[in-house]
Amino acid sequence: MMEGDMEKGRPYQERPRTFSTVRSKSSVPLVFRMLMKINPRALIVLLLLGVCGVFYLGASTSPIIVFVFCICTLSLFFALYLTKWVLAKDEGPPEMSEISDAIRDGAEGFFRTQYGAISKMAGILALVILFIYLFRTTTPQQEASGLGRTTSAFITVIAFLLGAICSGLAGFVGMWVSVRANVRVSSAARRSAREALQVLVCILDMLSFFMCLPWALEFETMTDFSKQIAVRAGGFSAIVVVGMAVFGVALLYATFYVWLEVDSPGSMKVTDLPLLLVGYGFGASFVALFAQLGGGIYTKAADVGADLVGKVEQGIPEDDPRNPAVIADLVGDNVGDCAARGADLFESIAAEIISAMILGATMAERCKIEDASGFILFPLVVHSFDLVVSSVGILSIRGTRDSGLISPVEDPMAIMQKGYSITILLAVLTFGVSTRWLLYTEQAPTAWLNFALCGLVGIITAYAFVWISKYYTDYKHEPVRLLAQSSSTGHGTNIIAGVSLGMESTALPVLVISVAIISAFWLGRTSGLVDESGNPTGGLFGTAVATMGMLSTAAYVLTMDMFGPIADNAGGIVEMSQQPESVREITDILDAVGNTTKATTKGFAIGSAALASFLLFSAYMDEVAAFAQLPFKEVDIAIPEVFVGGLLGSMLIFLFSGWACSAVGRTAQEVVTEVRRQFLERPGIMNYTEKPDYGRCVAIVASASLREMIKPGALAILSPMAVGIIFRILGHATGQPLLGAKVVASMLMFATVTGILMALFLNTSGGAWDNAKKYIETGALGGKGSESHKAAITGDTVGDPFKDTAGPSIHVLIKMLATITLVMAPIFL
Repeated sequence: MMEGDMEKGRPYQERPRTFSTVRSKSSVPLVFRMLMKINPRALIVLLLLGVCGVFYLGASTSPIIVFVFCICTLSLFFALYLTKWVLAKDEGPPEMSEISDAIRDGAEGFFRTQYGAISKMAGILALVILFIYLFRTTTPQQEASGLGRTTSAFITVIAFLLGAICSGLAGFVGMWVSVRANVRVSSAARRSAREALQVLVCILDMLSFFMCLPWALEFETMTDFSKQIAVRAGGFSAIVVVGMAVFGVALLYATFYVWLEVDSPGSMKVTDLPLLLVGYGFGASFVALFAQLGGGIYTKAADVGADLVGKVEQGIPEDDPRNPAVIADLVGDNVGDCAARGADLFESIAAEIISAMILGATMAERCKIEDASGFILFPLVVHSFDLVVSSVGILSIRGTRDSGLISPVEDPMAIMQKGYSITILLAVLTFGVSTRWLLYTEQAPTAWLNFALCGLVGIITAYAFVWISKYYTDYKHEPVRLLAQSSSTGHGTNIIAGVSLGMESTALPVLVISVAIISAFWLGRTSGLVDESGNPTGGLFGTAVATMGMLSTAAYVLTMDMFGPIADNAGGIVEMSQQPESVREITDILDAVGNTTKATTKGFAIGSAALASFLLFSAYMDEVAAFAQLPFKEVDIAIPEVFVGGLLGSMLIFLFSGWACSAVGRTAQEVVTEVRRQFLERPGIMNYTEKPDYGRCVAIVASASLREMIKPGALAILSPMAVGIIFRILGHATGQPLLGAKVVASMLMFATVTGILMALFLNTSGGAWDNAKKYIETGALGGKGSESHKAAITGDTVGDPFKDTAGPSIHVLIKMLATITLVMAPIFL
C-alpha cells in the first residue's frame, strides 16, 4: 500500500489492470528442437567429438589457429556464465512477466518469419553464385594449384552459406537475450524504487541515521543492479557474436587449408587461400542487410504509429497499456536494435578480417616473406584478444561508490565509459603484443612497431568516433540542448535545427577518418617492407591494421549498443504494468543513456565500415588484376563511363535511403489507421473498461515490414551486378576490356563516400531528436505535455526512420557492395 499512497494518493494495487494475455505457444527453432530430442549423454559425446575435430583441424593448420580456437572456446564459457547470471535474476511480479512473455513471443515469431524469408533468398542467390562460378574464368594461380572451376564454385557457395547461417545466428543471439533481460531490468528498477520509498518513510518517521543507512545503501546497490543486468545481458550477445565471427573465419580457413593440402607440392599457396573466404563475408553482409532493413522498418513503423496517435492525438504517455501499438513497438526494439545490430557487427568483423587477411597475404607474397602465416592470421588474433579485453571491461561494470557513504546514484554513462577506457587500455597492450608476435620479420625488424602504431591510430579513431557521437547526441552537451530549445518556437524550427545539426555532425568524423587513413598508410609505407623492385608495399596493410585497431574493442562497443534496447524495453514493461512513477524514473535514466550508447555505436560502425570498404576496394582491384592479367591500380574518373558509374553509386545511396524511409512511412500509416480505429470503435480503452487488440498491430507491422524490405534490398544486390554486366558488354564492343570493372570500381568508391556522409547525417540527427525529447521530458522547457514537448515528439518521429532504419542500413549496404563486387568480379571482365 505504501507505494500507491506515496505516489498517487491511493493504493497502487487498486489501479485497473489492462494487459490481456496475448502469449501464444513459443516455437523453438528447428535445430534446437532436434538437439533437445537427442539423449543428453549422446549430445555430450557428439559435442566432444566436434571439439576434438575442430582442434585437430587447428593443429593441422597452425599453432596460431589453435590459439584462436582456445580463446573462442573460453569466451563461450564466459558468455554462458553471463547468461546464467542474468537468467538467475528475479522476473518481478506476474504482470511484468506476462508483458515480457508477449514481447518475447512477438519477437521470436517475427524472427522466424523474417529469417525464413531471408533463407529462401539466400538459397536462390547461392544457386546464382554456383552457376556464375561454374562458367567463370580462373586465375593462373588457381590453374597452377589444380583448383578447378567446380571446386572453386562449391567452396564459394559453402563459404557464402556458412556466412549467412552465422549471421543469422548472431541476430538470433541478440534477440534471444534481450527479450529475457528486459523484465529482469524492470524488476531490479522496481525493487530500487521500493527501497527508495522505504528510505523516505524512515526519514519522515524520524528514525535514527544508522537505521536509515542500510536502506540507502541497498537503494544504491539496486540502482546499479538494473544497469549491471542490462550490461551483462548485452555482453553475452556481444561475446557470442564476435566469438562466432572469429571462430567461423578460422574454422573455414583451417578446413580449406587441410582439404586443399595448402603449401604442399603442386597445390595452392597459403597466400592465395584468403581469397576463397570472400563468400563468407558476402553471406554475412547479405543477411545483415535484410535483417537491418526488415527489423528497422518493423521497429520504427510501430514506434511512429504508436507515438503519433497515442502521445500526440490522445495525450497518453509513451508505452501506455491503452495504446494498441505498444506491444509492436516493444517487439521492434528487439528485432530491429538487437537482432539486426548483432548481425550487423558480425558482418563488420567478418568483412574486416577477410579483407585484412587478403591484403596481408598479398603484401607477404610481394615482399617474399618466408612465413606468411603471421601476416595472414594476424586479424584473427587481434579479435581473439578483443574477446579477452572486452570481457574484462564488461566485468568492470559494477557499483563503484564507497560502501560506507551515502552518495547520489552514479551516471550509468560515466560508468560505462570507465569500462570502455579500461577496455581501450588493455586493447593497446594486447595489440602491441600481437604485432610483435606475428608481424616481426628479419627483412624489416622494426616493421612491427610501425604496425603497432597503425593499430594505435585505429584505437584512437574509434575513441574519437564514440566521443563525437556522444557530443552530438547526449543531452548533457550543447547541440542537443540547443535542439531542444528550438522546440519552444514550434515544430518547424525543431525540424530545421535537427537537420542542420545532422549536417554539421558529418565534419568531425570525416576529418578523423581522413587523418586515420593517411596516417596508417604512411606508417605502413615507411615500415621498411619492400618488394623485389625496392618499392614500399606496407601502406595498404597499415590501413588494414588501423581498421583492426578500430574494431579491437568491438565486443565492448556492441555491449553498450545492446544496453539501449534492453533498457528501452524495461521502461516499456514498467509503463505497461502500471508501476509507480518512481520506477519509470529509473528506467528513463537508463533509456536516455541507451539512446546515447546506440548512437555512439552507430558512429563506431560507420567509421569501421569506411575503413573496411577501403580495404575491400583495394582487394577488389587486386582480384581484377589477377583474373584479367592486366594492371589495374587506378580508376580514372575523367573517362565518361567511369564518371557515370560514380554518379550511379551516389544515386544508389539516396534512392536506397528514400525507399527505406518511405517503407517506414507507409507501414506507419497502416498502424496509425488501425490504432485510430480501435480508439474510435472501443471508447472504453481510454478508461480501462475495454482492452486493446495488441495482436492486430503486431500482425500489420510484421507483414508490412517483410514486404517492404524486398525492394531496397534487391536494389542493393542487383545494382552493381547490372552495372558491371552492361558496361562489360559496352567495353568489349568498344575495345575496352576492363571498362565494366572500372565502372563498378567507381560506383563502389562514390557509394562508399556518399554512404558514409549520409549515414552520419541520418544517425546523428535521429539520435539528437530523440534525446532532445528525452531532455524536455526531464522537466526542461515545460516538461511533458508542453508545446515544446509536442514539437520535440514531431522531431523524434521524423528521426525514427533516420536513425534506426535508413542510417544503420547504409553502412551495411556499403560493405555489402564491396563484398558483392569482390565475389562477382569475374563477371565484370
